[in-house]
Amino acid sequence: MAFPFLSQEWMDAAKAIRAKYQDQAPKITAVIRINQVITDVPFGDGTVHSYMDTSSGEMEVELGELENPDATVTTDWATARAIFALNDQAAAMQAFMGGKIKVVGDMMKMMALQTQMPQTDITAKVAEEIKAITE
Repeated sequence: MAFPFLSQEWMDAAKAIRAKYQDQAPKITAVIRINQVITDVPFGDGTVHSYMDTSSGEMEVELGELENPDATVTTDWATARAIFALNDQAAAMQAFMGGKIKVVGDMMKMMALQTQMPQTDITAKVAEEIKAITE
């Protein structure tokens, strides 16, 4: 079953997928805490606040905000969906170059995260399952 990206149902389903593979997935060595402000969301009041936190060695993605994040990323829903749920790296580069992604904070940490994220068969499986639940 698919859910709208960043809806509570989608967040719960994505969290369950990550939990299912938690014991098989490699630890994330890069520590970064990012708040995300997603605009133009097609449900709710049009804006979603969420965060990513790797300080536990795992990718934690939740609704809400972190205190003292390393960075805050602001982008529109369609761009965030393409990057974070559909894993479209070309969309990420185009959006950044086109000014659709605004970053406040430690840009170097964000860049390091891209190269230090483990890329294994398990992480690819998690990404594919999350893509499958995304409307």
